[in-house]
Amino acid sequence: MAELPSKTYRIQGLSCTNCAAKFENNVRSLEGVEDAKINFGASKISVQGSATIEEIERAGAFDNLRIRGEQEQVSLKEPFWKQKENIKVVFSAILLLISWVLDNRYGEGSMMPVIGYAAAIIIGGYSLFINGLKNLFGLRFDMHTLMTVAILGAAVLGEWGEGATVVILFAISEALEKYSMDKARNSIESLMNIAPKEALIFRGQHEMMVAVDEIEVGDTMIVKPGQKLAMDGRIMKGASTLNQAAITGEAEPVYKTVDGEVFAGTLNGEGLLEVEVTKRVEDTTIAKIIHLVEEAQAEKAPSQAFVDKFAKIYTPAIMLIALGLAVLPPLVVNGDWAEWIYRGLAVLVVGCPCALVISTPIAIVTAIGNAAKNGVLIKGGIHLEEAGAINAVAFDKTGTLTKGVPVVTDLKLLAEGFTPQDVLGIAAALESRTQHPLATAILQKAEDQGAGYRSLVVEDFTAITGKGIKGNINQETYYIGKPHLLEEVAGLVYPDEVLEQISSLQHEGKTVMVIGDHMKLLALIAVADEIRESSKEAIRKLHELGIEKTIMLTGDNSGTAKAIGAAAGVDEIEAELLPEDKLTIIKQWKQKYGRVAMVGDGVNDAPALAASTVGIAMGGAGTDTALETADIALMGDDLSRLPYTIRLSRKTLKIIKQNITFSLVIKILALLLIAPGWLTLWMAVFADMGATLLVTLNSLRLLRIKE
Repeated sequence: MAELPSKTYRIQGLSCTNCAAKFENNVRSLEGVEDAKINFGASKISVQGSATIEEIERAGAFDNLRIRGEQEQVSLKEPFWKQKENIKVVFSAILLLISWVLDNRYGEGSMMPVIGYAAAIIIGGYSLFINGLKNLFGLRFDMHTLMTVAILGAAVLGEWGEGATVVILFAISEALEKYSMDKARNSIESLMNIAPKEALIFRGQHEMMVAVDEIEVGDTMIVKPGQKLAMDGRIMKGASTLNQAAITGEAEPVYKTVDGEVFAGTLNGEGLLEVEVTKRVEDTTIAKIIHLVEEAQAEKAPSQAFVDKFAKIYTPAIMLIALGLAVLPPLVVNGDWAEWIYRGLAVLVVGCPCALVISTPIAIVTAIGNAAKNGVLIKGGIHLEEAGAINAVAFDKTGTLTKGVPVVTDLKLLAEGFTPQDVLGIAAALESRTQHPLATAILQKAEDQGAGYRSLVVEDFTAITGKGIKGNINQETYYIGKPHLLEEVAGLVYPDEVLEQISSLQHEGKTVMVIGDHMKLLALIAVADEIRESSKEAIRKLHELGIEKTIMLTGDNSGTAKAIGAAAGVDEIEAELLPEDKLTIIKQWKQKYGRVAMVGDGVNDAPALAASTVGIAMGGAGTDTALETADIALMGDDLSRLPYTIRLSRKTLKIIKQNITFSLVIKILALLLIAPGWLTLWMAVFADMGATLLVTLNSLRLLRIKE
């Protein structure tokens, strides 16, 4: 039998974990639905089957949930105090206040305060009662059921004022919880709105505005100065600086020209660009980032899994305690039924596990969202927690500690009558005929220095296997290659000072080339893969954070490795390694230090990344490999984000522990007030609401952690 198709929708108004579970069950029971799965952190539901949006929305009518398509534009939310549910809370609170004044003035015998209290209960608690009664008759005991029983019990006992207070405090608590969850999700909502929903496309000799879901791979997109790109693509015509902060978290604009890769959501600077679309809207880098972050927010961290298991035991235990407290004293020691039922109701209220259940997910959602806005993709709560417990960090060299692109660092002239431009022109003219990686560095340097190498004609070009190249320029034969090339092919004897210069440059981890003719040396050219500006500072900060050991792993030679490692400030250096050697070292370090992170480029470091406790990839502005391989991706190729990530992780772990402690301590203190009979219903709700507020506000502090 063929599997039914699955479709994902966004949910508006989802703030409570209990409501999420109920909604999921309601959708699952719809006709034509085989399965449904809610992502609470991202506020999404995946439905496998044939249900319509209207049917799904009816399944969430109990909490006024609204459903929209996954790619739909986020609708503007009404201001917090203009939302219908919140207006009802304010109106009920006013009724409660008026009733309290009347109660104090006319005394207990008057019906006016009772009517006012009852009206406040009905207006403020209508949706609560509907859900609670349905759950009660269906023998489902959640927060709404507990609160409904408590409020009805208070009314039966004649405690109308307390019943109304319970309703208002509970409604305020729910409103604030919803507000907090919305704030925590804002990072993803803002990511969704980064890229435009339509673009100017050139088709059939005409320019037209086309919705992004109708744009095809191969279309030509026109991007004017000051506009955001709607799709990923490749520049066909034009040049401009682009702000890629949406992808990399780095606000410094990047200059790009023909053949440059560009991303949806980035801001075009001063140039008019014609861009060939290379990905459909659902495959763009920003779409992948959003999907990964939302999936990460759905994945349960170890502490969340523990809390969920604990809550399953905790809730029935509280109900049994409440029932025992209400029934046993009157039956066994002839206690007053009204008094002990009241105390049982108070236990029910204070025992609501709401704050405990939300203590971890709200912290995880907030932290992962904050990281995404700062250019760090964390692919799950488990990786967020693990990053905070790292004891050692291993780094790949090329493309991680270094830029991965060789550049000319030194040009030392050795012959009179030649300028740097002359030497670079000859070198670039020769190197333009080769595919050697170092040739790119020389050509780039020649371009930067304005050396006119394109006008030079190279004749009789020859590669000298394993040593270098030669060619005739203006009837003169020039050589460029390894340091001792001219000793071997032209019999030149190098002066001692030249040999010292070669040795010195090599000790700095640079590759040295000589250029000259049959008669003389023209210059020494040193090329190196430059260390990233952020590497040394990032490693210093890691040591400040208490990371025990840092190590650099590279397949490069020992000389270069030592030079780069010393410049970066790592504790240990391992050179001339194969990928399997890196894997072995990571396994050894895990035995020695416990939790080890590996930072690499996500391609040749895949085995080591997979074996480490946390694999961290240099994102390369959103390369697919980095997004798929690692547990964490640094989108701006910026190592300064690594100390930030570890600080964020540690702060998240600390806040989760604080949240769980707050929730349990407040409830234990409130339960201790039961014995002397000091715990009232309104105090019980206030304790529950206080715990929820402390947990949510404490979690939102994670939004303040910056790089």
